[in-house]
Amino acid sequence: MDTKWLNQTNMSEVELVGGKNASLGEMIQNLTKLNINIPDGFIITANGFDKFIVNNNLNQKINSIIKSINVDNTIELKNISEKIKKLIINSQFPDELKNNIINYYIKLSEKYNTNNLSVAVRSSGTSEDMPDASFAGQQDTYLNVKGVEDLLEKVKYCFASLYNDRAISYRKAMNYDNKVIKLSVCIQKMVRSDLASSGVAFTLDISSGFEDLIVINSSYGLGEMVVSGQVKPDEFLVYKKKMNSTNIPIIDKILGNKDKKMVYSDIGTKIVDVNNNDKNKFSLSQKQILQLAKWSMIIEQHYSKINNKWCPMDIEWGVDGNDNKLYILQARPETVYSRMDRLKLKEYQIKKNQPNKKVLTGIAIGDSIGYGKVKLVESIDDITLENPFNQGDILVTKITDPDWEPIMKKASAIVTDKGGRTCHAAIVARELGVTAIVGSLNATQVLKDDQMLTVSCCEGDVGIVYEGELEYEVTETDISELPQIKTKLMMNVASPYQAFKFSQIPNHGVGLAREEFIINNYIKVHPMALLNFDEITDENTRKEIIEITSGYTDMVDYFVKKLSFGIARIAAAFYPKNVIVRFSDFKTNEYANLLGGKDYEPHEENPMIGWRGASRYYSKNFKEAFGLECKAVKYVRETIGLDNVIVMIPFCRTLGECDKVLDVMAEFGLKRGENGLKVYLMCEIPSNVILAEEFCQKVDGFSIGSNDLTQLTLGLDRDSELVSDIYDERDQAVKIMLSKVIKVCKQNNTKIGICGQGPSDYPDFAEFLVKEGIDTISLTPDSVIKNIKSIAKIEAKL
Repeated sequence: MDTKWLNQTNMSEVELVGGKNASLGEMIQNLTKLNINIPDGFIITANGFDKFIVNNNLNQKINSIIKSINVDNTIELKNISEKIKKLIINSQFPDELKNNIINYYIKLSEKYNTNNLSVAVRSSGTSEDMPDASFAGQQDTYLNVKGVEDLLEKVKYCFASLYNDRAISYRKAMNYDNKVIKLSVCIQKMVRSDLASSGVAFTLDISSGFEDLIVINSSYGLGEMVVSGQVKPDEFLVYKKKMNSTNIPIIDKILGNKDKKMVYSDIGTKIVDVNNNDKNKFSLSQKQILQLAKWSMIIEQHYSKINNKWCPMDIEWGVDGNDNKLYILQARPETVYSRMDRLKLKEYQIKKNQPNKKVLTGIAIGDSIGYGKVKLVESIDDITLENPFNQGDILVTKITDPDWEPIMKKASAIVTDKGGRTCHAAIVARELGVTAIVGSLNATQVLKDDQMLTVSCCEGDVGIVYEGELEYEVTETDISELPQIKTKLMMNVASPYQAFKFSQIPNHGVGLAREEFIINNYIKVHPMALLNFDEITDENTRKEIIEITSGYTDMVDYFVKKLSFGIARIAAAFYPKNVIVRFSDFKTNEYANLLGGKDYEPHEENPMIGWRGASRYYSKNFKEAFGLECKAVKYVRETIGLDNVIVMIPFCRTLGECDKVLDVMAEFGLKRGENGLKVYLMCEIPSNVILAEEFCQKVDGFSIGSNDLTQLTLGLDRDSELVSDIYDERDQAVKIMLSKVIKVCKQNNTKIGICGQGPSDYPDFAEFLVKEGIDTISLTPDSVIKNIKSIAKIEAKL
């Protein structure tokens, strides 16, 4: 059979219809009954492709051309590819195949009540979308194809794309034999996403492999702009474990710079500007995000069932602007993180104490490091024998595209102006294991040819380009070989963007998540400036705040949602383990540095022991701002459903202060004990130790802040280099304080842990705490593995 309807095929026919078409048929047969919308279409099978090749005597010609190809010679590769494609495009359809294509197209048009239906003509290779290789973007797709003549021409172009230079090179890299590769073509009704939005969804975190996440990328117009990386799309994260509840499990929304979109034109498609109003708001509604996430989970569950193992999916979708309905356009298995050995933990780290200068940042792809000389490439045609791309060069270009695969695999790193985490180039970079940063916005303007750089993707979602060649180290740990210990180790997690990666390290939850990191790095505006925006007179400040808060309903919504999303990332990454979130503990000088902050912060001679922590929360000058923090935590716990969040009060000097803070919390909807809310106290002031018995009656747990407790016990400024030689958490006076408070907490059945830096830095300090019987020790992520090993030895001696 050379042609058939999509609903007549499924995953058992990959060799006949290709991975993409088999998957579409599988979903139409099994998932449309669950109200998942999939546009109809028909298929030219691999048999039809064979008939075309045989009818034109192309097999021998192609094999003789391709047999001696050197895919590392990009010039030769391109010339041979063009020669083969020309042979195919200039060939003729067998009459039977041609008539079948025309008849099926007429019937498909009639189904949608039109004469010349607008269709997408999609290539589907018989080896694509396999569990071991995606072949993403290796063959061509043509959009808004209308009429019989245009359709027949585009089908031949799809046939020819089997021999794109990128496709030939990719097959060589993945060890697939060119002789046995065949092609099927899908002719599918176009979804009018040019009038709405479209994009991709992954059913895992594509930066860390975290399994319980759905990552949605979205932009206006046809999805090619997202897939090809021509825009930096909006990104939405949805937490799977709360999808089947009454919660709203969207744990982050990141606004992209959607300045262009692809729309229909008289000759196919064209790219136009996006108006400012649309550019500065999210391209999907909350209802659409949740519907797409639900469908993505259903698709993943179906493919996992038929594969008899977890099968994370890469899904293309679109919203039709005519009926405002969501449609699934494609679905294929994810091919990188699903194949990883989860018991092997590989960590890259730039060595400390070496000069480094940040040149550029962007979206990190993977978590590796690469270095080399910059090679600026505007077009693939720029690479010639006289101007080669050498092994180990850093590829710098506006858009990384699958066309660039022959040189991508030679690169030590890739840096682009445009693109998002789910564009084709990012997928291919992951598969090839090449360090890549996309969406840097201006790499091609900032970086220069032959400039020596280090490209780092090991520092979270933000990729950083450093000047020069920096030294780094790689460590690999087999988690299954780590010893079992009784002491519960938690983590201090600063950046929400690294939480999914850190959660894969053995742990018992998060002992310290600092709100001020989220406020400083992602909110960037003083909360009082947001609450009193109408009173701001400086036009530059107003303009900057308006720009920063784009996409949110108002200034308060911006603060609450951004803070809640930062907390939610961490809480979701470690769910259902406890995540202890400390309310903001900025000092006045630190708060003043936030946008608009100088108008609301007094000058203090010694901010370290001034207006900070608990004393701010009930103050008339800050109470309303603290209310926003309470609302954010309430949103995370009750709206999203991440009830593993425990809140912690920092720098609480007196019992009276503790009562006042608890009252204000309750006023803003956070009442201790209600909905299971637990409240912890930072034990970092001598009064917390002296009155430990009394504080135990007011809170559910203590977390020792050894940095401040050392400072105040020894009476020194921990930031002063003049007395830095005296500062030591292991001082006998500090140890007596620690021993006392641990003993009191044990007597009162109150949890006690430590989240200071000391245990991370000093194994003997950790040994002291273990012997004292502390419940938990919270460490920096990079010190957990070594502390597991050292604590195992300590426990063996006890």
